[in-house]
Amino acid sequence: MNRNILKELTAVLEARKGQDAESSYVAALYAKGLDKILEKVCEEAVEAIIAAKNGDKDQIVYETADLWVHTMVMRATHGLSADAVLAE
Repeated sequence: MNRNILKELTAVLEARKGQDAESSYVAALYAKGLDKILEKVCEEAVEAIIAAKNGDKDQIVYETADLWVHTMVMRATHGLSADAVLAE
């Protein structure tokens, strides 16, 4: 994944912070708060692990994408950029 895509996704996530919770899934996550966001990260991590355990490549990709999105929302909640993670 290149940095431009991450910057674009970060900008979308930031924009969703100010939107109506009924207009966007991400806005709804922000509105529900950090506990709900963390719950979703855990849920998606478990689903990715189960997909990997089952060897279902399509599900591994799908669940990993979900996990990435939810961890990006978690990161954005704390005002951290994708560059901070990439630097690590």
